Amino acid sequence: MKQSASARAISYLANREHSAHELAHKLDKAGFDVEEIDDVIQQLKEAGLQSDVRFAESFIRSRANRGYGAVRISMELKERGVAADIIKECMNQAEIDWFTLAAEVRCKRFGEEMPDDYKSKAKQQRFLQYRGFTHEQITESFNLTDDEK
Repeated sequence: MKQSASARAISYLANREHSAHELAHKLDKAGFDVEEIDDVIQQLKEAGLQSDVRFAESFIRSRANRGYGAVRISMELKERGVAADIIKECMNQAEIDWFTLAAEVRCKRFGEEMPDDYKSKAKQQRFLQYRGFTHEQITESFNLTDDEK
């Protein structure tokens, strides 16, 4: 017996929050009709079971806890179909000190010691940039002392 699009979507949401775009993509891959997918997602939104805002808040917390910066998190949310205004609002509401997080990530990966040559510092800067921290956050991560973190 084939599962309905609604039941399938609810089972996806039971595991974790999904953006409407992600949910539509998964249901499309499962072979459901586009109109049926749109109807199901609209019903889930109206019932409060699917929310891009809730998804974005959860995603931001999760990725920040794993040591990723605001630039990368925003890009990943955009890739998942979350609207720019929702991303901006949720990033502003997230009570995360990105400067401190950048310093913590740098120290966790490379230790407390400051790099003693240009090559080592450049390597650390590239790592933090890849992780999604801004130039200012990266620069400041080298300036924070232990008592400031």
